Amino acid sequence: MRILVTGGAGFIGSEFVRQLLTAPGPLQGAQVTVFDKLTYSGVLANLDPVADHPDYSFVRGDICDAEAVDQVMAGHDAVVHFAAESHVDRSIAGAGPFVTTNVLGTQVLLDAARKHGVGRFLHVSTDEVYGSIAEGSWTEEWPLAPNSPYSASKAGSDLLALAYHRTHGMDVVVTRCSNNYGHYQFPEKVIPLFTTNLIDGRKVPLYGEGGNIRDWLHVSDHCRGIALALAKGRAGEVYNIGGGTEITNKKLTGLLLEAAGAGWDMVERVADRKGHDLRYSLDITKISEELGYTPQVAFEQGLADTIAWYRENRAWWEPLKAKAALEK
Repeated sequence: MRILVTGGAGFIGSEFVRQLLTAPGPLQGAQVTVFDKLTYSGVLANLDPVADHPDYSFVRGDICDAEAVDQVMAGHDAVVHFAAESHVDRSIAGAGPFVTTNVLGTQVLLDAARKHGVGRFLHVSTDEVYGSIAEGSWTEEWPLAPNSPYSASKAGSDLLALAYHRTHGMDVVVTRCSNNYGHYQFPEKVIPLFTTNLIDGRKVPLYGEGGNIRDWLHVSDHCRGIALALAKGRAGEVYNIGGGTEITNKKLTGLLLEAAGAGWDMVERVADRKGHDLRYSLDITKISEELGYTPQVAFEQGLADTIAWYRENRAWWEPLKAKAALEK
């Protein structure tokens, strides 16, 4: 089986590729082509552990470039589509790249996959397309109500992918995940940002009162769920993939401070994000009952391992933070 992975040099995509090529699973033995533009958050070093694997190849390219996508798509049996602009704050500052990459780029990929008769197109999405939920948890049938330009662009790409299934009969599966964490996550996201700031003795910025609640999912669990959906999911279906650990941003900050041996004097309160969703919560009954998915990484252990990884891998994240600071 030949699998094209878009955005495979990013945080989640690279974990999926590493798992696919090195860990037992339903897709063991697959040949993997990574297609990545290598924007600021696409780091080729994320794939160093599999760079010499005989079933791995890398092609640099933009999913909005129809000619490049057409060339790389030929000969593949499946697509796993991670490539996206994904940082909410950046989407608030400027929505254009999010609409272009997340919506237009997905359309370009879908057209190429249809042209080349690709067997399955798995579109990786987010729980943020559902909006915010005060109580209970979202099932896959929940109406979409995105509140940020980022989540709106992802909702658009979800609907486009599902429309290609209904209109053209394409074998499309959509997955929607909760907040990911783990090693190789770009240090603009909350856990690596706070961890690396505290390592350097710098304060951490907490939005508002920190009462926003997120469901945390270890990236390795997420990728196991994606592999199950790719191998066994039903065409035209959506599968929620959650971690089952809901905590406030304030509590998460406290855990990171404790791990760093720091106090609350290291927290800088900042104005709350515009349109900040209060709570996310996914119901994962469908993927659990149909495909046998369960999260395997306990949050306490996963967080400790993640913090340790950033402490041990300054050479990975320090240049990324320095470059990001220069670009501001």
